[in-house]
Amino acid sequence: MKGKITLKQISKELDVSISTVSKALKNSSEISLETREKVQAFAKLYNYRPNNIALSLKNRKTKNIGVIIPEIVHHFFASVISGIEQEANEKGYNVIICLSTESFDKEVINMDMLANGSIDGFIISLTKETQMRKDYHHLQEVINQGMPLVMFDRIAESINCDKVVIDDKKGAYDAVSELIDIGCKNIGLISTVDYVSVGRLRTEGFLEALKDHNIPVNQDAIIKIEDIEHCRENIAPLFNHKIDGIFAVNEIFALTAMNLAREHGLRIPEDVSVIGFTDGELSKYASPALTTVSQNGLLIGQEAARMLIEKIENESEDYKTKIIKTKLIVRKSTKSKS
Repeated sequence: MKGKITLKQISKELDVSISTVSKALKNSSEISLETREKVQAFAKLYNYRPNNIALSLKNRKTKNIGVIIPEIVHHFFASVISGIEQEANEKGYNVIICLSTESFDKEVINMDMLANGSIDGFIISLTKETQMRKDYHHLQEVINQGMPLVMFDRIAESINCDKVVIDDKKGAYDAVSELIDIGCKNIGLISTVDYVSVGRLRTEGFLEALKDHNIPVNQDAIIKIEDIEHCRENIAPLFNHKIDGIFAVNEIFALTAMNLAREHGLRIPEDVSVIGFTDGELSKYASPALTTVSQNGLLIGQEAARMLIEKIENESEDYKTKIIKTKLIVRKSTKSKS
């Protein structure tokens, strides 16, 4: 085996997960002694060299920031990246961006690759798979070795680090309250599965708004989607119910629902009003233009970079959670208030 061996190669050769390899090399008690010895022996045979984060930080600063995001096509993540770059460049830092493509293994690999002395700190939004598995050993490891870490949007509450989030629950609450104020009485929800933190919180805001306005919850009108590629077929059954309002936790779900509503002969907003989340370009140019909750991704990115650079340069051990306010942008996909 030529060149520097990687976690991925060890995983493939020994037919175990990347997470198992990572934990075994750190002698974690979560992994059986037999597997730890097997992984460590293989790594020694092929001269695997783990990243010495603490040493690289002590000896020098790279003026580079590593950013790991689940995807780049989503307008929200693109705007966050723009905010990170603006703030980082202004402070003399470069930004290295990696995509985890919603894969836990790729998230671990990216962190391992970047933490070899290439960067001074991480900004990360977790993958759906990481949140589902609740396996955060790779995050805790970089923190334990002195690497500053800032999480945004999708976070792990159990990890002590700086975080930048929006008030997802209140944003959803305000959106659903708007639907109720314009006369909607049977409101459907299109959300992610509950292990995705933002989807869970937005669902809580939806339910709380209905409760506070004495509107019964129609469980049949609540759609939970795991795979965005199949969202159309997941959303279609919503129109078997006489809904007059839809709250969707992201832009794609909202626009897909609008298309399906038209296919069912429904007029927007006369027959059904629709509100989405994330004020992307698609929302502005949809027909009709989509009423949406703006997350202010640019400000999230700027704040995340600011917090990380503060940690890098001052090495403070205090951790903060910054909450960015949302704003409801009313357009033509919702009826006017009478």
